[in-house]
Amino acid sequence: MTTYRVCCFLRRFRAASNEPSEAVRDVFQAYADGGGVVGEEALRRFLREVQGETEAGADAAAKEVMAFAAEQRLLKKGGLTAEGFHRWLFSDANATLDPRRGVYQDMGLPLSHYFIYTGHNSYLTGNQLSSGCSERPIVKALHDGVRVIELDLWPNAAKDGVEVLHGRTWTSPVELIKCLEAIKEHAFATSPYPVILTLEDHLTPDLQAKVAKMLKETFGEMLYVSESVQMAEFPSPDELKGKIIISTKPPKEYLQTKSGKEEEAEQEGGVWGEDISDDKTTASQMSEQFSGKYAEAEEAAGAEEEAEAEAEKKARQGTDNEYRRLIAIQLTRRKHNMEQDLRVDPDKVTRLSLGEKAYEKAIVSHGDHIIRFTQRNLLRIFPRSTRITSSNYNPLMGWRYGVQMVAANMQGHGRKLWLTQGMFRANGGCGYVKKPDILTDSDPAGGKLFDPRRADLPVKTRLKVTVYMGDGWRFDFRKTHFDRCSPPDFYARVGIAGVAADTRMEQTRVVMDSWIPAWDHEFGEFPLAAPELALLRVEVHESDNHQKDDFGGQTCLPVWELRPGIRSVRLSDHKGQPLRSVKLLMRFEFFPSPDSNSKQ
Repeated sequence: MTTYRVCCFLRRFRAASNEPSEAVRDVFQAYADGGGVVGEEALRRFLREVQGETEAGADAAAKEVMAFAAEQRLLKKGGLTAEGFHRWLFSDANATLDPRRGVYQDMGLPLSHYFIYTGHNSYLTGNQLSSGCSERPIVKALHDGVRVIELDLWPNAAKDGVEVLHGRTWTSPVELIKCLEAIKEHAFATSPYPVILTLEDHLTPDLQAKVAKMLKETFGEMLYVSESVQMAEFPSPDELKGKIIISTKPPKEYLQTKSGKEEEAEQEGGVWGEDISDDKTTASQMSEQFSGKYAEAEEAAGAEEEAEAEAEKKARQGTDNEYRRLIAIQLTRRKHNMEQDLRVDPDKVTRLSLGEKAYEKAIVSHGDHIIRFTQRNLLRIFPRSTRITSSNYNPLMGWRYGVQMVAANMQGHGRKLWLTQGMFRANGGCGYVKKPDILTDSDPAGGKLFDPRRADLPVKTRLKVTVYMGDGWRFDFRKTHFDRCSPPDFYARVGIAGVAADTRMEQTRVVMDSWIPAWDHEFGEFPLAAPELALLRVEVHESDNHQKDDFGGQTCLPVWELRPGIRSVRLSDHKGQPLRSVKLLMRFEFFPSPDSNSKQ
């Protein structure tokens, strides 16, 4: 028995037991023999019929399962016991995503054919206005698989060195060299594929020359230098393995146009529920606190820039070309005419950067243009400046149109970032995920490009999801973490994030007073029009009648990599870090749709 003290009384509850749920027991019984064990032949049949293994795959998997059970001493009369069957189902070897799969997609296509794990203001430790700048968030991002790191470069107070900080805010700076050395040391700790370093440059010509020297001396042979000023086509991730690539505007363009972030600041003058974050200060509170100071800083900075502008123009006429030579992926300055901005040049490729708000307008009027543009060129979208608590936007609004660099605040937490983390669990977590053919086909059947806004997209496949049970909270949390007076009351939410036609969220019943909830809940089929863009969302919450429900874990998984059958699903905390023990047992079944061969 488990006891909880309530005032002067003790409440007693049944002790947590790791017995399988009723539905899981039924599956075991369907394959067990008269002795109450699953023999090797019956196990092969289970692996073929339920887990979707081929004949050869079932033979190999059965040997692994039996070896696992033997090691755990869970074999009886040469067969798998109910406890052994249950333990194996919950094991990491039976994870939803195949842990042995690794990178499997074609990595020999141009960079424009991939979604790329992209960070925004990668050096910030917290909010966008007053947090510290450090190389530590950059190191963490690289170890998490992020492949695009952003640095904002500003002169130091003495105007003789370069610092990294969020300009015209109260963020404390970090020396550029510290960031570069951290990138060199950790760039390929998780993935061998290229790291793209996007620079927001606010430097004078002499400081740009210093940066060029630092880049060459720090990165050496790791630094990719293009043989031509303008590339006709981007190299592939395979060709760029182990390379660091610089992307920014050519120097002279900083005098001709403001940065994308400054433009966005000037322009700004459902299904998932309220986001989950650990921010202690709300955006509105921070806005009130800093808005006056920010306006004063903008005014002072504007006067300072005007005073220096003429001197910089003259100085740039003799700027050393070395800094320009190191810019492998040039950022094209906006013309503020969306059709011109998204024009595809058949002779050269480039990168364009749009703020979140500008992009939201663009997809309404120029969705086709964005898809065409991103078939050859790179497009980066970044969070609007009002996201001062480092919150994020829905990344799917970029991926649906083929946008490669959907920049995320990695120091922010919540459902939007979970989607980004889920997308880049795909393809072995290497930070590059090949875009689906519907976004790269330049000559689609019928001549019509994919339209992710359509509500009547034909269904390609149907996914049936069953959530059986969960376990592990009793090991990772204090007894009173969720409820001081009783064991937790857990429920699960399961749904799809993808194109508009596929997005949906469902919920199980609440299982009262149990550390090992057994829901045995079969959801209706999820019809999927674009499974190659769909992400499975899973959340667990603890029901509370008197205040906000407690968070119990989450995960987000690429639908196209889900292994069919009964699988173990490890949950993560609100920051996206895997919980040590918490897992769900779920089943995934795919069914072809009758109209799966229909043309869009």
